[in-house]
Amino acid sequence: MKKNFFPKVISLIFVILFSAHIYCPSCEAALQAGFARVDITPPAGVWLSGYASRKKPSEGISDQLYAKAVVLDDGQNKIAIVSTDLLWVPLGITNEVRGIVKKKIGIPESNILVCATHTHFGPKIDKIRKDWPDTPASKVDKSYVEKLTKRTAESILTAAKNTRPVKLGMVKGIISEIVYNRRTKRPDGKVAMTFRLPPADPNLVFGPVDPEVCILRIEDTDGAFMGAIVNYACHPVCGATDNEEFYSISADYPGYTAQVVEQMEGGICLFALGTSGNMNPVRIEGENHRSRIGKALGGEVLRRLQFVSTSAEIALKALKKQVILPLKKDLPPERITDPNKPEEILATEIQVLRIGDIYMLGLPGEVLVEVGLEIKKKAGIENLFIISLSNDACGYVCPSPAYEEGGYEPGWGTNLAKGAGEIIIKEALDLIGKIK
Repeated sequence: MKKNFFPKVISLIFVILFSAHIYCPSCEAALQAGFARVDITPPAGVWLSGYASRKKPSEGISDQLYAKAVVLDDGQNKIAIVSTDLLWVPLGITNEVRGIVKKKIGIPESNILVCATHTHFGPKIDKIRKDWPDTPASKVDKSYVEKLTKRTAESILTAAKNTRPVKLGMVKGIISEIVYNRRTKRPDGKVAMTFRLPPADPNLVFGPVDPEVCILRIEDTDGAFMGAIVNYACHPVCGATDNEEFYSISADYPGYTAQVVEQMEGGICLFALGTSGNMNPVRIEGENHRSRIGKALGGEVLRRLQFVSTSAEIALKALKKQVILPLKKDLPPERITDPNKPEEILATEIQVLRIGDIYMLGLPGEVLVEVGLEIKKKAGIENLFIISLSNDACGYVCPSPAYEEGGYEPGWGTNLAKGAGEIIIKEALDLIGKIK
């Protein structure tokens, strides 16, 4: 008996210590992260998406388009975020990407967020209505869409291979001079759409903007910069200086913002669009408008990146849920997706990723800033990214007063009925509450 006593005690102590190591939060594996960038630039000749006035396919390439991904791993959970230089990504493509990634490396679908920068100079990849967004003759290049889907998934797979121990932190900046609310109101309370900033007019009242720039910095354990996520609410509609540029592929100002950061800091910068449905960039006289806006925003990002407190003690969580939104009744023929299957509701989704005390809320569609500001006001969270055009495209998401005020977004710009904005607000706050 005495011969067997000490080996048994030693074995028992080893089991206790090993179990404590597994279940002790302070003993969890260090946070890891990896980045990747994959070129998704289509060939010239594809139809571009974003301006209804285009009457022919693209004719050139002004700058490259990318899918940029970051994968985070806390030892228990993994999440992936991929930003694509596209007008939007429909839920069908998002789910294909998620399926590929889940099959290859096991990241759950609820933990993968796919967003679009909303460039209006990217390729047309779907037809959510018969004539959107160009002419009935415009076409989707199906072979390109297949490659796009695979390459978007590839960006996540490559990022997952590149993971190493990291620290991260969030900081906020402010830049208000490059953006304005295009839904200006007349004295009668109706909206006068000002797609270009008008001269000073005492009869026009400008609505709110969200000037916050939310920035996530990720660095290695020695403090060397690896990458960032930049979240800002301004519509990428910098336009073109001439007809040639109007028919050229471009990432618009988000591409230039990322370029500024990457050239100065190295690493990879993801752009995540805020609630910019009615937020337009201020027009700057002269050429290179998109470059100037991008550099202005990139400069603010660079300034703030220098002063970020980072930590490796980060736990990850993710949730997503289906959301049902009402559709307008009696839509005109050009707005009906399928005349053989008239619908009264639209099923889409929202998502929340939690990175320690940082929350990333993914909303579908082009969300008006008033919706985003209401969520920020009621969520009670200091570190909240709201990323529109996440995982799906569903038209403009407007607050109810917009339907009475008129204008493009609640009118011709969406099939969603009054009340959709309030549903998004409620569902977003509920989902945030569940993941806190």
